[in-house]
Amino acid sequence: MHMRRAMVVMAAVPLAACGVNSVPTAEENVNAKWGEVQNQYQRRADLIPNLVATVKGFAKQEERVLTQVTQARAAATSINVTTDDLSDPATFQRFQAAQNQLTQALGQLRTVVEAYPALTSNQNFLSLQSQLEGTENRISIARRDYNEAVQAYNTRIRTFPDAIGARVFYGAKPKQSFQAQAGAEVAPQVDFGNSN
Repeated sequence: MHMRRAMVVMAAVPLAACGVNSVPTAEENVNAKWGEVQNQYQRRADLIPNLVATVKGFAKQEERVLTQVTQARAAATSINVTTDDLSDPATFQRFQAAQNQLTQALGQLRTVVEAYPALTSNQNFLSLQSQLEGTENRISIARRDYNEAVQAYNTRIRTFPDAIGARVFYGAKPKQSFQAQAGAEVAPQVDFGNSN
């Protein structure tokens, strides 16, 4: 009886050292962080129709920009990335590109809004804008937390001894992380109208 227990304990030690528990724990952390990323992107998508409707009431002639925002929102919400897709670079890049396109469309909308002083003083608009800005901050934090979890997971499945369990027991593949937008390394040019 004591011999059997000793064998079970001796077998458990190498298994524990091979990532049997740590790999799924790290993967669940990635999945939880991904859920928060999706939650914040959904919050942003939910705010946009109200923001567009408010702007539309003040800036009817800006239909092109409003249409771009609406189309970018539709494209961004049409790409559903499951936790299984987090290891697929193509799917993840499509998702990131659609979200980046929506961010750019919202930037164009902010530029248009500045031309309408009555809109920028409208309480409903100010509230929506504030919520959207807060959501953009939450998205940044959620993406950062997700990237940190991905780094920890990818490191775990690639380093000894956890790499053994990751391959043998789980067939683990590296997860994709968010990358900076193309051109993000170039500082934007500021023109105060002083150029000749």
